[in-house]
Amino acid sequence: MILILLILLVAVLFGPFVLPFAERQLEFYLFTLGILSVFTAGIWSASIVHTVLTDPIAITCAVFVAGMLFRIFERPFSQLIRFTERLLPSRIFVALIVIGIGLVSSFITAIIAAILLVSIVSLLHYDRQTQIRLVIVSCYAIGLGAVLTPLGEPLSTIATSRLNESFFYLFSLLGSDVITAIASLGVFAGIVIPPPNRKRTIDKKVKRESWSAIVVRSIKVYVFVMALTLLGAGFEPLLSPFLEGKSPAVLYWINMISAVLDNATLASIELSPAMDEPTIRAILMGLLISGGMLIPGNIPNIIAAGKLSITSKEWARFGFPFGLLAMLVYFFVVVY
Repeated sequence: MILILLILLVAVLFGPFVLPFAERQLEFYLFTLGILSVFTAGIWSASIVHTVLTDPIAITCAVFVAGMLFRIFERPFSQLIRFTERLLPSRIFVALIVIGIGLVSSFITAIIAAILLVSIVSLLHYDRQTQIRLVIVSCYAIGLGAVLTPLGEPLSTIATSRLNESFFYLFSLLGSDVITAIASLGVFAGIVIPPPNRKRTIDKKVKRESWSAIVVRSIKVYVFVMALTLLGAGFEPLLSPFLEGKSPAVLYWINMISAVLDNATLASIELSPAMDEPTIRAILMGLLISGGMLIPGNIPNIIAAGKLSITSKEWARFGFPFGLLAMLVYFFVVVY
């Protein structure tokens, strides 16, 4: 059993990099491996089926409703952004974008927050390099803010379920750290992002998303969260002995692997109700911070990079050193 689970774990970690199908259809690839892992571990039961089917409902509904509302109100949204940009000083406007989108992501989901971010940035008159930096800093804020409720992203949904905790557990555990980090990101963005070139054309438009795209995205989110729930249950017999006894500091740095893998996948593998709160806190913050370093590390990164055609090199050139610095600062200020 252990050998097969190890093979499946390797497939989870490296399959998306070497298999074109896994890269294109990540949700269904992980779902298949999740089913295999649960059967291999011999823990398939009616309760697991119930958990797998019900856990994704809340976040899927939030994704669908938010996508529908954004499509309906796209025009007044664009007008509001242009009006606000002209009303506020540029640096304050940028700081408010980062802070605001980070804080609301836990309620509108990281996916919709990323779509809003792309829509806002597309309306602004920034050069390519400045646009990329604003997107990366904002995606860090989204990734952090979305963890505060189970609605925010698959990581928070899976973490709350795996730990058997209440809706506001992650907010009580990580709220002060996350809100402080988001505020710091907003101030940082306001300092490093220069005012836009207002001489550029003001006729930019947000491309309207089709109804079918909204439905397909919602289905993929549902399958994705199901897959992560299965993976967490299936790999627990393999990883629990390895993680047992590790200090929070060690787990914090181990989770830098989240820079190249979606952090929800790793959370589904690592978290256990038997862990104490310092360990859970270190695991989650390590995943959240390092998840912004590279494009594959988080769902908002993937959405924003795809819609704005940001390459991996462009993202890593700014995102990796910025994330490494953030990891060091948080480690010495809080964890250590």
